[in-house]
Amino acid sequence: MDSTSQGQQASSQLARVDRVGRGALPGVLAALMALTSDAVLTLDGDARILTANAQAEALTGLSLNELAGTNVRDVLFNPNHPADAETHVPLLPTDGSLTELSCRLATGGAATVAARCDRVSAPGETYLLVMRPTDTLLAAEREHDRLIDELSLANRRLSGTLRIVLDTIDAKDVESLFSGVLEQMTDTLDAYGAILFVAESNGYRLGASTASLDGRRLPQYMAYGEGLETIVTRAGNALRLRLLPPSEQSLRAGALATRELLDEESGERHGVPARQVPPFTSLICVPVWFGGHVIAIIEVGWAEARPTRRDDARLLDSVSQYLSIEFAAAISTMRTERAQRLDRVAMRLHDLLEDGPNVDEHDLEQVKETLSTELGVELAPVSADALDGSCVACLPSVGNVELPCALEELTRGYADAGVAVAPIRKGSALDTWLTRAGRPSTGAIVDLGEIGGRRRAFLVLRAAGEEPVDVEGLDFLRRVCVDVRQAVEEGERRVHDTRIAQALQSGMKNELQHVEGITAHGLYSSATEAALVGGDFYDLVRLPNRRACVILGDVSGKGVEAASVSAAVRTALGAYAWEGQPPARMVRLLNDFLLGFSRLETFATLFVGVIDLAHATLTYCSAGHPPAIFLRRDPHEMFTLDEQSGVVGAFRGMSYHDGRVRLREGDRLLLYTDGVTEARNPSGAFFGEQGLRDAVMEEAAGDYEHMLDRLLARLDAFTERSLDDDVAMVTLRFDELGGE
Repeated sequence: MDSTSQGQQASSQLARVDRVGRGALPGVLAALMALTSDAVLTLDGDARILTANAQAEALTGLSLNELAGTNVRDVLFNPNHPADAETHVPLLPTDGSLTELSCRLATGGAATVAARCDRVSAPGETYLLVMRPTDTLLAAEREHDRLIDELSLANRRLSGTLRIVLDTIDAKDVESLFSGVLEQMTDTLDAYGAILFVAESNGYRLGASTASLDGRRLPQYMAYGEGLETIVTRAGNALRLRLLPPSEQSLRAGALATRELLDEESGERHGVPARQVPPFTSLICVPVWFGGHVIAIIEVGWAEARPTRRDDARLLDSVSQYLSIEFAAAISTMRTERAQRLDRVAMRLHDLLEDGPNVDEHDLEQVKETLSTELGVELAPVSADALDGSCVACLPSVGNVELPCALEELTRGYADAGVAVAPIRKGSALDTWLTRAGRPSTGAIVDLGEIGGRRRAFLVLRAAGEEPVDVEGLDFLRRVCVDVRQAVEEGERRVHDTRIAQALQSGMKNELQHVEGITAHGLYSSATEAALVGGDFYDLVRLPNRRACVILGDVSGKGVEAASVSAAVRTALGAYAWEGQPPARMVRLLNDFLLGFSRLETFATLFVGVIDLAHATLTYCSAGHPPAIFLRRDPHEMFTLDEQSGVVGAFRGMSYHDGRVRLREGDRLLLYTDGVTEARNPSGAFFGEQGLRDAVMEEAAGDYEHMLDRLLARLDAFTERSLDDDVAMVTLRFDELGGE
């Protein structure tokens, strides 16, 4: 590599380290360098000094400004071997081995130092040089080994801390941030492992642990106000702790409910719940503060009993200060991701409940399984006696046990939209009852009220030592349960409405009265077998003086409202027809009639035709309805009745007009609802009016008696038997005209 390239590379490396130095070293590394009594320098790949601690300034008599940018060979030298100008890092090896050198002093003299240099695991070439003044008396083996150990330890601590800083800068996600920090701390302190607890609404939940602890039993949760969490929070800084062996008295008592931790700094003993004891004998426990609150707790520990170093505790305090902002952002991200996950699950369950016409037991079981998996809980069904109000819960591994009081008492104050979700508070009647029943648990009791003909309630349970269901979990539970209840109620309402609608229409069946001189056929086809009763209807009413009234209508909506409006429309039009009103007048009166009922928010399209066989005329009003098709017998022709008016029941003052057609014997009239022309094939194309006219033209030559059946068969073939809307069709043939 030429000198220019080397210079560019060195500048780039220096800029990188300088960026880290500006952003992290003053806040963390510089503070850590101040913790050691050794003189410390950081060097780039060209042996230039980047930073120095106060001990290095005191040793050399030079300030940081004087040292920074200086080549280390201008400060250190080997009196026995002149420095080689081409040496990458002069004078001493970079593998951490000990070397004795001379250090130039500002006074002009020189001091003998023991030095070791290691390369730091960081972008570019960065080296950490640790020095300690010595003399020939330190050549003794014992002191020599001690010096090597101390220099190695100091170098390892500082180098590892720098790696923590750099790893957090480049962390891609929350998981890699937490795991990376814990692994680096473990490695830096030569520890057995490390654990991270994250602050939640009710306490601290296990957030991460090192790979060395895989398979070990770890504390999952620490409630606020008890045990180790309280000790560390009150101290406000890192504590050096040692797990004491259980006393003889505790061993005699059997199961150990508590264990003692010794504070190595103060000598104070602290009792903590046995379930909170980490898998360490010696440990350093450090709080991570942010905004005046402890947002996380880190435990770094060793499997064997050993005295922990005060400097290591101070190092972890300094690191935690740097990590606080990163951890606060990561914890916020975790909570956001969890909220989003719960929202997705809730929406998936909502869609599941809406997919079918009714919510069945299989759907309810799917919901329960999802709740159990997502919240990490067990669900215990609760049955209630309607007569005396007693309730029995089927507890896992216990069996049936009667609850201490009625559901209403246990859930009082938590009812919302017919559903009650009440948390199990510590010390409450339900909490005490669960403990006495042999199943101490935390969680909630849920009452969905009566669903499917019986009371639905259940307990949501976690073991007493685990994290209680938090606010987000309770809100998720409440949301899902409300969806379940509403879906069941909607299904029951649909069934109820369908029965009423069917009863209404059973008394108002589509029928074509026999009228002498007219051959009439009608056809009605529901969109699906399970479809609610719709608003399509037709009628042929025989009137005096060889007259008749044909009606075909389509009322918007489904169910009871559509059926009731259809019945009202048919009854009203029949009455108007007997009064002798012309079609447009009939429709106008009907519009005023429907608008007089403000509760009705529906409209209708109609074809009303008055047939006068004696005078061979058809007078009609088509109110927003698809145009009727008229077929002449002689000559063979087909046309549509195009006199159109607006819909009925939507607007006041709507204008309606009559159309008129002269009749000839053998002529045919085809009426239909928009379910025919708006039928779609699988690709989304409409059958359309032109498609209907083509089909009628082809089928008109065939048997008249079954023409409607053949048209319906064409629709089924076009849609592949998947109609989107109900279909109604009526055809009239005028056989005898004239006379009185």
